[in-house]
Amino acid sequence: MARHRVFLDTNLLIYTDDAASPAKQSAAIRLFETHLRQRSGVVSIQVLQEYFAVVTGKLRLSPDVAREKVGILSLLVVHQPLISDVLAAIDLHRLHKISLWDALIVRAASESGCRTLLTEDLRHGQRIDGVEIVNPFLS
Repeated sequence: MARHRVFLDTNLLIYTDDAASPAKQSAAIRLFETHLRQRSGVVSIQVLQEYFAVVTGKLRLSPDVAREKVGILSLLVVHQPLISDVLAAIDLHRLHKISLWDALIVRAASESGCRTLLTEDLRHGQRIDGVEIVNPFLS
């Protein structure tokens, strides 16, 4: 039975290192491990870059540790965007009134064959470009 792909947004990955939010940290680690094991997890180059920037800044993780973690996160399927993805994301931004950065994430999820995008950054239950937005931290 084929598992459907799930896109993991930056905030979910950041919570794997955020000890200040233990419930979210535990849930994020569990989700990452599950989707890595099932080979159903997808991220993008953008997500890996944002992850590094936030954990080395806000969470004060050392760049060496953060680099190692980016290597681990890249064991998931990694979407590498093309110019056509940027143009399509601009259209999603205009059509759905979401930030360009969120639109790039939605486009990456859609192009990677994901049915679900796990994120806190968009409206839970919303459907954009064939991708359902799911906030994995809602009770």
